[in-house]
Amino acid sequence: MDRRDALRRIAEIVGPEGIVPPTEAERYLVDERRLYRGSAALIVRPSTVDECSRILAICNRARLGVVPQGGNTGYCGGATPFDAERHVLVVMTRMNRIREIDPVGFTLTAEAGVVLADAQAEAAKHGLLFPLSMASEGSCRIGGNVATNAGGLAVLRYGTMRDLVLGLEVVLPSGDVLSELKGLRKDNTGYHLASVFVGSEGTLGLVTAAVLKLFPRPRSTETAWLAVSSPATAIALLGRARDESGDRVVSAEYVSRASLELVLRHIEGARDPLDRAHEHYLLLELASSDAPAALREKLERIVERAAEAGEIVDGVLAESGAQRDALWRLRETIPEAERREGGAVKHDVSVRISDVPRFLALAGAELDRIAPHRRSVYGHIGDGNLHYNLLPPQEDPFAEFRDRWGAKLSCAVHDAAARLGGSFSAEHGVGVLKIAELERYRSPQALAAMAALKRALDPNGIMNPGKVIPPAAFASRSA
Repeated sequence: MDRRDALRRIAEIVGPEGIVPPTEAERYLVDERRLYRGSAALIVRPSTVDECSRILAICNRARLGVVPQGGNTGYCGGATPFDAERHVLVVMTRMNRIREIDPVGFTLTAEAGVVLADAQAEAAKHGLLFPLSMASEGSCRIGGNVATNAGGLAVLRYGTMRDLVLGLEVVLPSGDVLSELKGLRKDNTGYHLASVFVGSEGTLGLVTAAVLKLFPRPRSTETAWLAVSSPATAIALLGRARDESGDRVVSAEYVSRASLELVLRHIEGARDPLDRAHEHYLLLELASSDAPAALREKLERIVERAAEAGEIVDGVLAESGAQRDALWRLRETIPEAERREGGAVKHDVSVRISDVPRFLALAGAELDRIAPHRRSVYGHIGDGNLHYNLLPPQEDPFAEFRDRWGAKLSCAVHDAAARLGGSFSAEHGVGVLKIAELERYRSPQALAAMAALKRALDPNGIMNPGKVIPPAAFASRSA
């Protein structure tokens, strides 16, 4: 099929309301971190599964690349098209219906374009909880959460998106629709196909809907901002909290003093919760169906015993919802504070929780040998995921620091994680940014298996070309 004819037919399928005009294209072609400025032959916003099916079938016949996009909040360029002649950007924001909520079965079926916060709100209307939570929840979309296996702030208790998906509806590259929306908790009938697409970053098919797990909504939540003597004691405190609370810990977020200083310097209204500065902090949150007084008592007992054991050197417990929000704001605005500081060389690594102190020691020692720098270290210590970000010395230009030292510094951070059996990408994915890292750190066997799966489902290589799968691992008639 001729390329121009294919593009014309796709435009007819979605109609005028489904075409993004050039005057509005910028928001879709520039990624969240503004690392990439892309281009596309056509940007469309389909409104039905049938439209998605017909679009992919045409693209497959014409060998046009299909780049899926949700809220465009990713960090690795995975939703950015890069070919003004042969890439079709498929933006899923018009497919934004909640198809069903089952309060008895504790499930919610949402289309790919549903905003995460809207899914949370719909569950809350029924007294239920959809626990996936992150700073971008007001703009990221369910399809993107599925495609990137989103993590966020409650993984310790509820798991990543992969743990929250009971079924998917996916349009395959051929245009065929794979509908697995049964929402069954048990279905032992061969391969678990939904798992193939979770975390695939749009390289295997186009996710159009998902059945999501819901949970009882907690009756009470208790939050503490605790100064700890070291990352090792933060981990010991986490273990204590899980054990003594009956595993009611929802979040355990580590924040270094350097990260907090950035927030205090750049975020309006930010205040240090404690009277003295400390090097290490743990933001600990418990939630349960217990009465508020009972959960508060549990947290106070945990804090008291941890202080006696020397794990806590100072701390404060939130006395209201406003105080809880203020504590969380200190953690959630760190990325914004880094941007206002001028930028950071960012890393999203994970190791076993018990190896976090070893990782910090290994990475720190190696980085000190490479170049002068400042560190902003924070993240989800409850699941071993740290954002280990590097800034230039005070007053030095960030661009010069990044261009001169960024690659060497990143290699050192990722090598330290790999030495401990960790990952260079805990929750942000691979996209286009980290393909070289995938080749460096994944085994040849793993890369071969991924490429074989890609060839089986997408033999013409139309789905999100140039993302995730290293070109050398996938020899195809790619778009």
